[in-house]
Order: sequence, then structure tokens, then C-alpha cells
Amino acid sequence: MSTTTPTLSPVPAQRDPNDRKGSAAPAARRETSRWWRWILLAVTAAAAVWSLYGTDVGIGSLIEGREGARRMIEGLWPPDLDGQLLARVGTAVVETLQISIAALVIGAVMGLPLAVLMAGNVGAPRWLSTPARLLATSLRGIPELLWALLFVATVGLGPAAGVYAIGLHAAGLLGKLCSEQLEAVDPAPVEALRLTGARRLAMAVWGIFPQARANIASQLLYQWECNIRSSVIIGFVGAGGIGQALGISLKLFRYEELATLIITVLIIIIAVDRFSRVFRTRIGAATTDTASVPLWRRLINPRRKAETK
Repeated sequence: MSTTTPTLSPVPAQRDPNDRKGSAAPAARRETSRWWRWILLAVTAAAAVWSLYGTDVGIGSLIEGREGARRMIEGLWPPDLDGQLLARVGTAVVETLQISIAALVIGAVMGLPLAVLMAGNVGAPRWLSTPARLLATSLRGIPELLWALLFVATVGLGPAAGVYAIGLHAAGLLGKLCSEQLEAVDPAPVEALRLTGARRLAMAVWGIFPQARANIASQLLYQWECNIRSSVIIGFVGAGGIGQALGISLKLFRYEELATLIITVLIIIIAVDRFSRVFRTRIGAATTDTASVPLWRRLINPRRKAETK
């Protein structure tokens, strides 16, 4: 005689109807988070309105300045193409390039060692990494214009003040940005070297630097572009370059000369951007699809990269 064992169906757990804390707590957190989002949005909107009102930004200030804008636009055309002026502009362009390259050298010589000491995966001792981080923060915390004023007061007017000013600021920026590139590498090769008994220096040289090499080179090229823009700005305080010529023309109300100088600055920026993009493509730090698109088409249609893919 066979006996069948009855199957027991699982009994659902009985929930205490008086215990509502489990369901109420998430709802309360969601409600609190929603209220904090609304408060943050209101504070942000109030700060934006307060800042715009306090700085007198609006349609009214633009309308009041329409006469000055009209006179300037009329004075900018046609640009002055005198041979002597073009010769002075060419000299200023060469000086601007020299300032940007010399500042890049100073920034790289100072910034890259700081980046190595600041990178967490390199594992530099704390008594080295902490001062390096503080130094990089101090260098980039002071704007180039303030550095330029300080060096103009110490070494005098000219391109040397511009080189020192941009170079020190670039060192702080490169120290931070390149350290982030070093920290963003794939940790697997570094860990493999560590398991073989490699020291910190060997792990950095053979595991970290080869992976970050292309991105660091791209960062240096971008810093060079920033140095050219910065040299134009600090030239207004007498730190040399084409910016100094811009400041003189603006102060003397020579708008036709100013138009020639502005066009020259735009040509320099576009040429450097193109060169930088092509070079980044060669070293594998930029996509070939974007670099193969003509410059004028990328300026008109920034979505070209997405469409080509």
C-alpha cells in the first residue's frame, strides 16, 4: 500500500498591519528629496536673477550702448592693410607664438613632475604628494592677468613677463589635468606589474605612462592653444605679443588697425586648432572621422561627427 506525501504550499508571510515604517520610510525620503530639489532650483534661480540685476545686464544696457557699438562697427571696416602695419602685425604674431611655446615649455617642465607626484595610482609619499598638490593649486589659483601684472612690475614690459605669467599658470593646470589622466588608466596592467614584484617607479614607467601618453600629449596641445589665447589677453597690460598691439590700437581709437589685428588673431586660433586636431589624430588621441571633415564644415555643422558614425 503506497502512501503519498502531501505537498505543502508555502504560506505567505503575514505582515503586521500596525507596522507601517517599512513603506513609509522610502516615501518620506522621496518626498524630502523632492522638496530639496525644488529648494535648490529656487535658490539657483534667485541667485541668477540677483546676479543679472546687480550687474545691470539686460536689453536696456544694450540699447543704451547702441550708438557706441555703431561707431565701432563702422570704424572697423575696412581693415587697414598698410604694408608697414602688416609688417608690425607679422612681428607681433611671431612674438605671440614664441610666448605661447616658451610658456608651454615652462608649464610642462614644472607641471608634469607635479602630476606624477599628485597621481594617486603612482603612490608617491604623502610628504611629496601633499606639497605638490598645494603648489599646483596655488599656481593655477592666480589668474594669468594677475601673474602678468606682477611680472611686469618686476621684470618690466615685454614678452618675458608674459612667458612667466602664462607658464606658471599652465604648470598648475597641467599638474591637475595630467594627474587625472594618469589616474584614469586601466589598472589591470599596473596590478599585474605589482604582482610580479615591481616597484612603484617601474609600475609608473611601464604600466601607467604608456597608457596615458596620448592623452597627455593631447592635453599639452590644448594647453598650447590656451596659451595663445592667454597671450592675447595679457598683452593688454604690456606683456608683449599681439595683445599689446591690440591694446594700443584700442586706446588710440584706431579701429581699422584693430580690425586687422582681430582678423589676425582669428586666423591664428583657427590654424592652431587645425594643427592640433591633425596632430592628435596622428597620435591616436582624436577620431579620424572628425579630423577628416573639412574645417569649414565642422564649424558650420558641429554634429558632423555623429552623422558620420
